[in-house]
Amino acid sequence: MNEAALNRIADALDRMAPAPLAAPDFDAESAFLWQTEPDALLPVRKVSRIDISLLVGIDRSRDTLLENTRQFARGLPANNALLWGARGMGKSSLVKAIHAAVATETPLKIIEMQREDLPSVARLLALLGKSDHRFLLFCDDLSFSHDDQNYKSLKAVLDGGIEGRPDNVLFYATSNRRHLMPRDMIENERSTAINPSEAVEEKVSLSDRFGLWLGFHPCSQDEYLTMIHRYCEAYGVVIEDADLRAEAIEWQATRGARSGRVAWQYFTDLAGRKGVKLP
Repeated sequence: MNEAALNRIADALDRMAPAPLAAPDFDAESAFLWQTEPDALLPVRKVSRIDISLLVGIDRSRDTLLENTRQFARGLPANNALLWGARGMGKSSLVKAIHAAVATETPLKIIEMQREDLPSVARLLALLGKSDHRFLLFCDDLSFSHDDQNYKSLKAVLDGGIEGRPDNVLFYATSNRRHLMPRDMIENERSTAINPSEAVEEKVSLSDRFGLWLGFHPCSQDEYLTMIHRYCEAYGVVIEDADLRAEAIEWQATRGARSGRVAWQYFTDLAGRKGVKLP
């Protein structure tokens, strides 16, 4: 093959190769979304979140995660955190609310990534590691199915491999599962592996790599009603206590569940009926 042909091949490969990802203007926004194909950090101009004062029944988790986040934002040691437990009890809302609260005190950015994009995390960490900013890397509803190998990529976030995780990146994840894997998947490993304990340990130990485990449990009826009262006070919705109680209990009965999410859904309906716009 002559030199001209080799040069044409080289030029074609250069055109096919993606351009190096340029860092966005991190000073312009405090929140970003990570996307792949092509890699990009997309600024989020308005984050969907509620004020931390409106989160009810999760005081211990709130205080623990808030202090951990403050330490990290100040450049002090802090732990990766796994928020696990009941659906709709404010796990992701807490992460976003805490970021907003801490960012008013100390500069801090939050980046949300999807579980499906975990294989690209090394590229993202390489980019963030070059910045002087500090980043919360957030993955909502993190879990893995039977044939899902993405959990191996998560170890790069938690342990960082031979290079180590960048000091300016902390990882927060929410999950309905404490060990991130379905129970039958763990049991299947135990029953079919040559060395059952080692096979199970690799998967269960994934959640052990989080320094903080914060559990979220179903709320009581009083907590459920308190959530709605807080929303009414915060957004100026006026309703008689007896009417609110009757409607809210009927609402949760028709949903077959009681949680912070159900409380917000009832309040959204109530605000609409009262002609109150929500921000």
